[in-house]
Amino acid sequence: MGGKRIHNIRARLKKIKAVKTWQLLLVFILLCFVSATFLRLDHIKMTNLRSSVLEADKEGNEVLLAESLNNLRDFTFKNIIVNIVDDNGDKKLEFGTGVFYLEQSYLNAASEALRIASEAEIDDSNPNGNIYALASAACRPLAIANGWSWNSPEHIACYQAELAKYPAEEVSGSTVQAQLPSTELYRREFASPLWAPTISGFAILITLILGVVIFIRFLIWLILEIALNFMKIHKTS
Repeated sequence: MGGKRIHNIRARLKKIKAVKTWQLLLVFILLCFVSATFLRLDHIKMTNLRSSVLEADKEGNEVLLAESLNNLRDFTFKNIIVNIVDDNGDKKLEFGTGVFYLEQSYLNAASEALRIASEAEIDDSNPNGNIYALASAACRPLAIANGWSWNSPEHIACYQAELAKYPAEEVSGSTVQAQLPSTELYRREFASPLWAPTISGFAILITLILGVVIFIRFLIWLILEIALNFMKIHKTS
């Protein structure tokens, strides 16, 4: 009876060995390369679409900006986007575009708020008067000398530096206070699915399936080898 069992185990081992492990591993490595290539192409496409968004933002073209954002969002939602992002000096893996800001849109809104505040009537309740007008007067010569535009980061930074010279209660309590928008309003981030029915998605799926097959095949082979050795030892004893 024991000899029959050993014969059956050996027969199963032969069937498993019919397809060489190195052949499966070779196909697995090839599929890994194919999957990585398609993921890379999707990442490049996302990067290009995101660059189009930032270019439209710089141009101030709101129609083109909205269209570019929609294209980026739709592509990201329908594809697997693997992205390495910087998080305060640490690199981490994310699925999606990562965080980006519509910087020029924010600068335009912030500059407009400062312009309205600086052109408003003097606030008699503030001992310093219209501190925004004073900040504008201080920054205007610097802007002309350095070629800053009215909505450049340097110009806004100059405004903020001038306002910081006054007590906080004067800035916050002024009736001509500039309502600077929150940067969160111009923060964008689109997440992608962990898997999608795309070329890269199916390539990854087939790769994972083959990887599981190789693992199970090795596990079965290992169990049968152990069982065979156990039967041999038991038979001799």
